[in-house]
Amino acid sequence: MTKPIILISSPLEEEHVARIRKAGGDRVEVIFEPSLLPTPRYVADHHGAPRTVTPEMKQRWSELLAKADILFDFDLLDPANIPRNAPKVRWVQATSSGIGEFLRRTGLDQSAISFTTAAGVHARPLAEFAMLGLLHFFRDVPYLDRMKQAKHWERYTVRGLAGSRMLVIGLGAVGAAIAADAARFGVEVWGLRHRAGATAPEGVSRLIEKSQLREVLPQVDSLILACPLTAETKLMIDAPEIAALKPGAVLVNVARGAVVNEDAMIAALRTGKISGAALDAFTVEPLPKDNPLWELPNVLISPHSASTVAAENGRIVDIFLDNLERFLGGQPLRNQYERARGY
Repeated sequence: MTKPIILISSPLEEEHVARIRKAGGDRVEVIFEPSLLPTPRYVADHHGAPRTVTPEMKQRWSELLAKADILFDFDLLDPANIPRNAPKVRWVQATSSGIGEFLRRTGLDQSAISFTTAAGVHARPLAEFAMLGLLHFFRDVPYLDRMKQAKHWERYTVRGLAGSRMLVIGLGAVGAAIAADAARFGVEVWGLRHRAGATAPEGVSRLIEKSQLREVLPQVDSLILACPLTAETKLMIDAPEIAALKPGAVLVNVARGAVVNEDAMIAALRTGKISGAALDAFTVEPLPKDNPLWELPNVLISPHSASTVAAENGRIVDIFLDNLERFLGGQPLRNQYERARGY
């Protein structure tokens, strides 16, 4: 039987390549040619710095793609044409959790390839960012910064996080981690999830349905967006939902920019209807320099990097190695993208 060939398609530290080689042993062939891949700009950079790809590099990469059965990450040069350029590929392990929009845009969701995601890897980092944003505004760090700049000492009062009420939209691994953390801070957590009949995760005291969204928005002090982007969640927080928010609410978006109406959100931030927003995702990325969000003092901007920590690649490789054993054993893959759900 021919050994499956694994082609590592994005930058990866040698220590993790060695783990893949060791785990695969003589059952697989692992190909890693970093000279054909971008140079990472930071730890867990899966796209790398802009580069010049020579005809010779393209030719060599085409030869490797044609032999591969498994890809660790998508082909960076021509992802939409993986089925044509890599006709033997049966499985792609993504380095991102939310690949649905990308698969639909490239048409890869119509291919016969199995795609697995990095779901779960980013839950803890994104939960940390969510709590950072909540504490930043509920403890009024902007006020402390202003007083420090003015060298002004005056005792003051904040509303505090304990005793507030939060709504988390999306209770997958990320939303569940945020809910559990917030509950430990004394927050009453409500949650909205799209899977009918699912039980509430730790820390969630009430589950609501999408039809109840506008009814409950005036009752919550913070709104957390942690859902995948699908046809159902696109513009889920539109102008009417923002208008329904409790005055002074805090918004955290660790989902995708298109989940929220950005113009309506900006207007609400300007008036104080939304007292603060911690944002990791935007309608257009990179965020254009003329976007008003850059100038708003009540906004925290993360360049879609809240999920990126130094341990990320190791955790993704953990998932890949688990899936490799499943693949070789003919078992269902973990974190498999489901076309019907869109994530």
